Amino acid sequence: MRPAFKCLTEARRSKFSNMMFAKRLREGVRRGEITCTVRIWMRPHVTVGGRYRMEEGEIEVDSIETIGFPDITPELARESGFLGVLDLLKIARHGRGEKIYLIRFHYVSPSRVKATRTVQKSTRSTRTD
Repeated sequence: MRPAFKCLTEARRSKFSNMMFAKRLREGVRRGEITCTVRIWMRPHVTVGGRYRMEEGEIEVDSIETIGFPDITPELARESGFLGVLDLLKIARHGRGEKIYLIRFHYVSPSRVKATRTVQKSTRSTRTD
């Protein structure tokens, strides 16, 4: 089974390597005000520790948890950047999804992304096998 989203840390880049957020949420994600998202998928599309592009920076996934509809509270909706549960549910479903996932993450700024890649390249070039 091939995942729909590929982890950038595995050096696989494709059209599926983005973590998509509604335009109105992106600034809150960049500022660190939004650190979780609720997604309704058939299966997880991200992995813990994986990094996914978001415009100029990246999102690094800290945890993924399967939850139920009763777990989607007004507080969780606000924490995810929405006005309320109905606002969140309008956007949370992706395709024919049936399982609800709570994904916690943090934003990695473009400067930190660049620094990480520089260290990774340096490490690869100094290895002796």
